[in-house]
Amino acid sequence: MECGKSLSGNGTLAKCQTQTEKKPFQCVECGKIFNHSSHLTVHHRTHTGEKPYKCSECGKSFSNNGACKKHQRIHTGEKPYKCLECGRCFNNSGNLTVHQRIHTGEKPFKCTQCGKCFSCSGKLTLHQRTHTGEKPFKCTQCEKCFTNSGSLNSHIQTHTGEKTFVCMECGKAFCHSGSLITHQRTHTGEKPFTCMECGKGFIHSGNLNLHLRSHTGEKPFKCTECGKSFSQSAHFRIHQVTHTGEKPFKCMECGKSFSYSGNLDIHLRTHTGEKPFKCMECGKSFTQSGHFRIHQQSHTGEKPFKCMECGRSFSDKGSLTKHQQTHTGEKT
Repeated sequence: MECGKSLSGNGTLAKCQTQTEKKPFQCVECGKIFNHSSHLTVHHRTHTGEKPYKCSECGKSFSNNGACKKHQRIHTGEKPYKCLECGRCFNNSGNLTVHQRIHTGEKPFKCTQCGKCFSCSGKLTLHQRTHTGEKPFKCTQCEKCFTNSGSLNSHIQTHTGEKTFVCMECGKAFCHSGSLITHQRTHTGEKPFTCMECGKGFIHSGNLNLHLRSHTGEKPFKCTECGKSFSQSAHFRIHQVTHTGEKPFKCMECGKSFSYSGNLDIHLRTHTGEKPFKCMECGKSFTQSGHFRIHQQSHTGEKPFKCMECGRSFSDKGSLTKHQQTHTGEKT
């Protein structure tokens, strides 16, 4: 087997070939094989749940020292990895590498099932679960399963109510550092993710990906019950509840139940009066980001939703959908 490595002598070559040909450290739990005992030790913690590295700032625990160090940069604010293209900084090299693909357009990870390409392996892994239906992350409280650990962690906090990441600008607290970072952009106005098609900017890469589907018409999430397709996984999950009737998210204030945690969060604001989305132009505040974005277009005049049938444009998707029914004759 060849690896392309340049080596200084025959002894080194023999050692390299031995390491290439066999991975002697095997996990007795799942059979996965590793080159080094230290890698096996770290991997084994995914089975035992052991997290020996603890953050001295917030108490969060990690299975390996590297992950703990990366996490600690959330508290210190250290971002040593800088993009030479746009100047944006990151707290780890991996995030910088993935970010740089926004500029290059590189998507090296391809789904063998549908051909869709992704900028990082993690996104491909998550996507593949839309084909397999795999949900390997299970809540020990209510046994609900999830496709990724982030969704599970977010869900767990619906049981604990824990929100450790606080915005210094407005005091709003979040379950995850990523949610805090995204929220802070509502204060700074930063929109680092730009659509190459129309130039529209977004505060989150996920929002850009969703927006791109308004250009491509892609609807990758299909209901196996009725065949209806959706451009967003969230809309797909909400739709599925119309078949199951499940409403697992309950308001502790009035007892009303919801099919989606986001709907519960929005509902809770009817009790608290909170309107976290404020227009910098006129000072008007909103309970929902969607209503806030639609309002902003009354200042900008932007109409990003275009009818492919007649070319007419609209400021929000709901108006476009309603208009399209004049062409199809469909009545909802």
